[in-house]
Amino acid sequence: MLDIKFIRENPDAVRKAAVDKRVSCDVDKLIEVDAKRRTIQQEIESLRTASREGGQQIALCRNRKSDWYKRAIDGGKTDEDIKAEADRIQQELNDVKAKMKPLEEQSREIEEEFAALMLTIPQPPAPEVPLGEDDTQNVELRKVGEVRQFDFEPKDHVTLGQELGMIDIERGVKLAGTRNYILTGDGALLHQAVLRLALDLMVERGFKPMHVPVLVRENVMTGTGYFPTGRDQAYLCERDDMALVGTAEVPLTAYRSDEILSEEELPIKYCAQSPCFRREAGAAGKDTAGLYRIHLFEKVEQVIICRNDEEESIRFHQEILQNAEDVVQALELPYRVVNVCTGDLGQGQVQKFDIETWMPSRDSYGETHSASRFYEFQARRLMLRYRDENKKIRYCHTLNNTVIASPRILIPLMELHQNADGSINIPKALQPYMGGRDRITK
Repeated sequence: MLDIKFIRENPDAVRKAAVDKRVSCDVDKLIEVDAKRRTIQQEIESLRTASREGGQQIALCRNRKSDWYKRAIDGGKTDEDIKAEADRIQQELNDVKAKMKPLEEQSREIEEEFAALMLTIPQPPAPEVPLGEDDTQNVELRKVGEVRQFDFEPKDHVTLGQELGMIDIERGVKLAGTRNYILTGDGALLHQAVLRLALDLMVERGFKPMHVPVLVRENVMTGTGYFPTGRDQAYLCERDDMALVGTAEVPLTAYRSDEILSEEELPIKYCAQSPCFRREAGAAGKDTAGLYRIHLFEKVEQVIICRNDEEESIRFHQEILQNAEDVVQALELPYRVVNVCTGDLGQGQVQKFDIETWMPSRDSYGETHSASRFYEFQARRLMLRYRDENKKIRYCHTLNNTVIASPRILIPLMELHQNADGSINIPKALQPYMGGRDRITK
């Protein structure tokens, strides 16, 4: 959520952000509603002031020991005059209360409309974010590692997984419908190995490991920016007003919501492994084969909560990106880093870098990681604040990044490390998690 003062002072920048990010919102309507809201608030405050002062005056009229009462009597007023004055003020107070009731009702309605409109407004992207409509216009920053050239006909991860008893998509679909799967045997072990490698790396680097709920209240989804705009992507438990999260970013970022932190606590660095649920609404017919676009996966997520300082946020953005790159390098996979264009940015993201790993079966790089910074967008929604050195209360900045997501990462891991005999080499970094083995065979 943006500061309404910023929106008032920079409406053109906000309108441009909506166009560039392809976010549907009505900035003009928000500004109009905000103006009405402030007018009503001023009227209500004026009436409250009149009511407060009138109440005080009546109390003086009825207090025979007050200095005001004594001065009135000394000035020639009688008890009847003072009573009449009190009755007149009381009538004015009754009139004030009569005016207040409809105004307060109007205020409640307009505050609800204002709050709903505020939730639709996007964060303007950083100046260095490239303009573009979708992920095809993301800008490559660098490539790391060499794409393997095979001297035999490579198999895709589904064929490898079926032949090695690692993946069972048919029975996964039987149990849970399309875009579902079951990892079996070495497939399940490899899945857990990459997750544990990532989690261990984050703990070594000072991130506090957390085990968090994945079924959360809807206000937590709203606070982190996933509702209302992304509501169709989430699995809902309407009876309980709960939702399944698509990433541990949600509970990690909201963990200290509605709190005022001390500046000495910052930065806070969390990591968590969790299941993630996504409906993939609107993805009908897209990436239907294999493990690329599925409803359930597991992820190790990293979250940083820091001071309200843009330079500090940018530094941490590079740090969390490097953490993810180090994991991909440990898996001995070639990848590239892209600067995500405006049309592929989320509503609250200031800037996002994606890591795309080479996937032979797709003959292209496929997204495996996203690193995002939000400045105070999420913190405003979550009331996540801190008291700075001058005792001023400020909103925190938040950042997050995928450390690893599986089983999508198994696609390049299996395909790029396969051998002509159908076996798969296990990267050295994963071997301790695979019982010391260096190869998966039939």
